[in-house]
Amino acid sequence: MGMVKEFKEFAIKGNVIDLAVAVIIGGAFGKIVSSFVNDIVMPPLGVLLGGVDFKDLVLVLKAGYTEDGVDIPAVVLSYGNFIQNVVDFVIIAFVIFLAIRAINFRKKKEEAAPAAPVAPPKSEVLLEEIRDLLKK
Repeated sequence: MGMVKEFKEFAIKGNVIDLAVAVIIGGAFGKIVSSFVNDIVMPPLGVLLGGVDFKDLVLVLKAGYTEDGVDIPAVVLSYGNFIQNVVDFVIIAFVIFLAIRAINFRKKKEEAAPAAPVAPPKSEVLLEEIRDLLKK
């Protein structure tokens, strides 16, 4: 019974909820970046390279053929699709790098802010007053 209670506390604390939210947002962000790469970045890059559509870049290892009315698909290496995925990864990694860099910059800025001076204890203040009186 104790383990069930611990699990409920763990799940309700927010750690699991925060993780679930992060996964959902990460998935949506991945779709946005993939769309950005596929729809915005790669078409102009393809035009610059002479009208190449990266999705069509393949290396045929074994040609497809028809055998007794059944189409047997070709065996291909889709290196164009791989290039698009690499570009996706680089963009995602760069955006995450920028986000972490901004968070670290903010933390350093907060740490660098001078803390309010701590008031000395009353006994120390009293001793300083006694010292000052003895000097006179």
